[in-house]
Amino acid sequence: MSKFGLFGLAWALVVVQPVFAEEVLKVVYPPQNHETTANQIFLIGTASPNTEVTVNGQVIRDRSPGGHFSPSLPLQIGDNTFTLRSGTQTLTLTVRRKSTTLVLPSTLGFAEGSLTPKVDIARLPQDPVCFSAIATPNAQVSVRLGNQVLALVPQTQAALPPNSAVLTAANQPITAQPGLYQGCTKFSDVKPTVLGKPVFEVRQGNALVSQPGTGQVEILSPQTQSSIEVTSAQGVARTGPSTDFSRLTPLPKGTQASVTGREGEWLRLDYGGWIKQGETRPISTTQTQSLIRSVRVQTLGDRTRILFPLQSPVPVTVQQRPGTVTLTLHNTIAQTDTILQTPDAVLSRLDWQQVAPNRIEYQIQLKTQQQWGYALNYEGTSLVLSLRHPPKLTARSSSSKTSLSGTTILLDPGHGSSNDLGALGPTGYPEKDVTLIVSKLLRTELEQRGAKVIMTREGEDDLYPNDRVAKIEQTSPTLALSLHYNALPDAGDAWKTQGISTYWYHPQAQNLAVFLHDYLTQKLQRPSYGVYWNNLALTRPAIAPSVLLELGFMINPQEFEWITNPQAQRRLAATLADGITAWFHQP
Repeated sequence: MSKFGLFGLAWALVVVQPVFAEEVLKVVYPPQNHETTANQIFLIGTASPNTEVTVNGQVIRDRSPGGHFSPSLPLQIGDNTFTLRSGTQTLTLTVRRKSTTLVLPSTLGFAEGSLTPKVDIARLPQDPVCFSAIATPNAQVSVRLGNQVLALVPQTQAALPPNSAVLTAANQPITAQPGLYQGCTKFSDVKPTVLGKPVFEVRQGNALVSQPGTGQVEILSPQTQSSIEVTSAQGVARTGPSTDFSRLTPLPKGTQASVTGREGEWLRLDYGGWIKQGETRPISTTQTQSLIRSVRVQTLGDRTRILFPLQSPVPVTVQQRPGTVTLTLHNTIAQTDTILQTPDAVLSRLDWQQVAPNRIEYQIQLKTQQQWGYALNYEGTSLVLSLRHPPKLTARSSSSKTSLSGTTILLDPGHGSSNDLGALGPTGYPEKDVTLIVSKLLRTELEQRGAKVIMTREGEDDLYPNDRVAKIEQTSPTLALSLHYNALPDAGDAWKTQGISTYWYHPQAQNLAVFLHDYLTQKLQRPSYGVYWNNLALTRPAIAPSVLLELGFMINPQEFEWITNPQAQRRLAATLADGITAWFHQP
């Protein structure tokens, strides 16, 4: 897996030169003194297939024909030492397992770093302000702020594991942190002011411990809200004030909104989304709402542009369904009587309704179920939604070599340099090399079928995810495919886990992801690891259907031998090209 996905960053930091000598006992993962919160760890490595390998005296019985191994071993909290032996060779690793829970105080008091809010926050008077702490169990915990004293209540609500847990079927709720206390209150009777930092108190019997919080609380004025303008090309809007929260439709550069709350470096905007302050600038205007009257539709080249003239650039959201795009304008009131719609290649009908006093929805009915990408931007204060037209393929002929003529396909070979190896196989062979090999083979196959192919890299290139995304946005391909090979979080089972998986984000890419996944697993008779909706950098571009493919597990000793087999690589590339061709020519 890559650092553009879920787990590969740890791999990318392990700089190991590929070594293929069969007689050398070698472990490429985990690195020495690795730290993890998982309850187990897999050891990815290799040794002579003719020599027994032991870990702490126990024989590793599951090995590939090439001698590769990947046993999963339990971890205790603290340091765990593993000694591997193969013939006369010995290798010792230390892995440290860290606790996922904060340490409860040994005496009356609070766990270090547990008081929230941790950062400065600002809220409107009608908004709840919430506090939490981890403290001595079976105590009375409260917080003092301004003229209020709020009791914090012991929590029994289960906690949730990270998003990555779904990939190892370990995403069930887990027992809540012991000693967790929470509570919320409102300051509707307080004039706008900085209330300062709360003081937390924990009491048992006659004993009392007080501790100030680290974040101060401010109450904002509803009448004099500040306003911002988005300065990033696509402002990242989220459902909450951290990168742990889900993404919303990016806000086009120039979007204006009022600020209704703050939490550290994050701003809550009046339509409900949160954005980092660094992606905005303050503006003096106090009017961030707009009227809208006429709407105009025009066809320019391979795109249909729908223009929404506004008084100010308002926040927007986009939702795709098969055959439909729903555009929502927030902070907007309709005075619409006329919409100009000319005959168009993709647009069937445009409907609208004022669904709330300050929100309009436009239902854009398309002539086809499949969508081919869109772009959203402001030209002055007019919002422009550009819908891409279907590619003009040549007629199907007796030769499959021309069946992709008229398409442009972008291939993104994952990773790319000694600073970005990707996942490592048991020998230390890096993901970056095999993604490039297969991408070049796939390019040849696609070009033979008439497609124009764009590569994000041709060799040892240092590319960040944003560099690859920019290439997609700049070139506007018909399709964008990012090719990778997979790894697992430490809690996974590397020996038992194999298969191809595909990832999509925008609904316009879902059909492509499912089709290619099923085509590859069936034609190649490879295991399926599933099709996932996933918020990855290389699935997020909206300008074209964009899919990320994980073509197998580098860390599975048996699948690794298939991944690095030249004949299998050629067959994979040809089959993937056939699948892409078949998808374009579906009835």
